[in-house]
Amino acid sequence: MSQFRTASDSMGTLQVPVDALWQAQTQRAINNFPISGLTLPTTFIRALAYIKQAAAQTNQELGHLPKPLAEAISNACQQIIDGQHAEQFPVDVFQTGSGTSSNMNANEVIATLATDLAGQTVHANDHVNMGQSSNDTIPTSIHVACVIALVYDLLPALNHLSQTIANKAQQVGHHVKTGRTHLMDAMPVNFMQVMKGWQCQLDNAQHGIVQALDGVTRLAQGGTAVGTGINADPRFAALFNQHLSESLAVRFKPAEQFFAYIGAQDAVVALSGQLKTLAVALMKIANDLRWMNSGPLAGLAEIELEALQPGSSIMPGKVNPVLPEAVAMVCAQVIGNDVTITVAGQSGNFELNVMLPVIAYNILQSLQLLSTSSRLFADKAIATFKVNDSNLHHALTRNPILVTALNPIIGYELAAKIAKQAYTEGRPIVDVAAEHCDLSKEQLASLLDPHKLTRGGLA
Repeated sequence: MSQFRTASDSMGTLQVPVDALWQAQTQRAINNFPISGLTLPTTFIRALAYIKQAAAQTNQELGHLPKPLAEAISNACQQIIDGQHAEQFPVDVFQTGSGTSSNMNANEVIATLATDLAGQTVHANDHVNMGQSSNDTIPTSIHVACVIALVYDLLPALNHLSQTIANKAQQVGHHVKTGRTHLMDAMPVNFMQVMKGWQCQLDNAQHGIVQALDGVTRLAQGGTAVGTGINADPRFAALFNQHLSESLAVRFKPAEQFFAYIGAQDAVVALSGQLKTLAVALMKIANDLRWMNSGPLAGLAEIELEALQPGSSIMPGKVNPVLPEAVAMVCAQVIGNDVTITVAGQSGNFELNVMLPVIAYNILQSLQLLSTSSRLFADKAIATFKVNDSNLHHALTRNPILVTALNPIIGYELAAKIAKQAYTEGRPIVDVAAEHCDLSKEQLASLLDPHKLTRGGLA
């Protein structure tokens, strides 16, 4: 028995695998674009299904689509939303710039499923794609997929990471360590201050992401081919957004200007920029942890990260900071993705951006990577590290920069002389200072107390 069946479209006939739910246009895309083996993420496919479902409900309510067909389409979409038929979306990311191939892939799979459910023919274009164009559907899918990833994955993950940092700061915040600028010893800080700094970075990044979310909840759907809304009921956009909002429990709204949201991808470019800011913050935190963990004998060894796996195939007993390294690599990928999205975002030629699939792939990869790595970072690095207090104290007592606190009393020049001598002779700063000024050791010990110095102000 043949493993293929014959399918046809406006360009003629071709062979399609007999067990495929897609039809001719999808097969043409498979044949035309054997480029990377990369397909659009599951979140994007689910977003497409939500859109087709809301469109069917809208068209039925407006009297354009018979109820049996609308219900069959809606039920077919629900199967995809629920995670079924993932293997039926094989079109390569690197395809037509409008994403028409992916739109038709969804239309054809849904039409096949709906035909079976309805017991009558459901047409991919006339029914599933009614009142839509790839040119408004794919930009809308990018936005909807981003909102799903943001609301249900990334923002909860960032809240978890921020709260984990806050909890850890309460546990270890009283420990004082040598501050560092230019990687060189500086005035002391405590872990509460260090970790509150990290938390502030993350919270600021999250604030920027939330601000960008407003633009992403504005949808191009209803603008159809070029933004004029040709072949769509004028009431379609508002009702479509209402149905979609109810399905996802997120408030979507029609774009104030369809031309801008079809011809450009500025809202996603802005979101990507905020994700890059988050990546920069995460990389800073990851590298702080790596430096503080360095050692255990020849490095700083201020903290000890949880040992997760052997660190070397040749050096027994070696343990490496694998989680911060993984997070740093995620950040590098997200920063690179932002460059791709920026270049793709400027490819809005007249009335259509023609790099939509690569924008979708990269922005959704960034969202997924940041979501999963943020939770792992919280649970396997931040929450579990231990402070090596003896190492902190040893370094602090020999930190010549503590003499900075004496500047208002003995002057910068004498303080610099004391610092250099203490460093050269490897002696505690209190002992050397006592030899060069009229202050008693008790006074010096109080003035140079690292715990007090973390509070700032004058001695």
